[in-house]
Amino acid sequence: MRSTYEAPGVYSDIVSSGNKPIESAGSSTGAFIGQCSQGPEGKAILVTSWGQFQKLFGGPAEAGHLAHAVYGFFLNGGSRCYVYNMGAKKANQTEEEMAAAIKGVDKGPSRRTGLEAFKEIEDISLLSAPGFTSPLIHQLLSDHALECGDRIAILDGVDDLGEVQLHEFPRIGDSAEAALYWPWISVYDESVKKLVYAPPSGHVMGTIARVDSQRGVHKAPANEVLRGAVGLKYSLTRNEQALMNPRGVNVIRDLDDMGIRIYGARTLSTDPEWKYLNVRRLFQVVRQSVTKGTEWVVFEPNNETLWGNIERNIKSYLKTLWAGNALMGKTPEEAFYVRCNSDTNPVENIDRGLVTIEIGIAPVKPAEFVQINIQQKLEDSDSSQ
Repeated sequence: MRSTYEAPGVYSDIVSSGNKPIESAGSSTGAFIGQCSQGPEGKAILVTSWGQFQKLFGGPAEAGHLAHAVYGFFLNGGSRCYVYNMGAKKANQTEEEMAAAIKGVDKGPSRRTGLEAFKEIEDISLLSAPGFTSPLIHQLLSDHALECGDRIAILDGVDDLGEVQLHEFPRIGDSAEAALYWPWISVYDESVKKLVYAPPSGHVMGTIARVDSQRGVHKAPANEVLRGAVGLKYSLTRNEQALMNPRGVNVIRDLDDMGIRIYGARTLSTDPEWKYLNVRRLFQVVRQSVTKGTEWVVFEPNNETLWGNIERNIKSYLKTLWAGNALMGKTPEEAFYVRCNSDTNPVENIDRGLVTIEIGIAPVKPAEFVQINIQQKLEDSDSSQ
């Protein structure tokens, strides 16, 4: 705004309204780590199509489970993923050695290996090591997702039950940042010209990306057709699935005319607050969006004007989520609250250079169990006379 006026006349200025819109962070970029006999090794490569993956890493003959997973990702609606190739499988390689390669080491920027290489990439939201089913590697993936705080590990259940009965199926850890899918799916393998069983994680990640695009991250990625799956290694009934749900296993089922569908949307958390995958992912997206959308606040004067601008911007963003049916409540006031004022920012915090924002949201939870009560309608005795 002008500070001096020398000549008579009308002066106009463009001033900031203080409104800085917050955009929702991306939620569907995938990351795959696996073994391949060709292509770049030891670094995360951005891949935007199945054709690009083939040119870089080949197909199932060269990349095995990794190839099937990436193909399923794009087939089901994924559009962007990072691929980390650990190289061809070595003879006599133990589980412990494989876990160490997946975990990787942190040698600094652009020199990180394994899962550590994915830490540099902030837009990753979904993570998988296709075909790896050991508890040790599952824990590595879950720990990575928890440490990053902005992604979910999509885990593959065991390919073969062996002598294990369904009621003995082990619970795989306890994590709100991980979801496990089972059983393995039957897909066509071009390299051998026949159907083979493949881990479902890549197909599931693609389906999640599709649901995010069509409905939003608040929609549970379940009761959705798994494209490319023509069969299942194990077909479960409703009663058999009832044994798996309490263990946090998201079962894939063949529902006859409805096709092969993902029929679960749970995390591996034992905390009821984070039981549902879409709820956990919604909170992740809100946190990322608000964090990025308030970066302009850093070094601004920490006073009432700033607090008012922060509240207004975040409320506007959350109101958009509520209008898109991502939050509960008949009104915005029932759906969320935002507090950034003298109560959340006392003098001692201001002196320390802190701005504190308190946000509460009421997420929409999936209708996992639909109960229908039917009773016989008895004819009124008077009407029959």
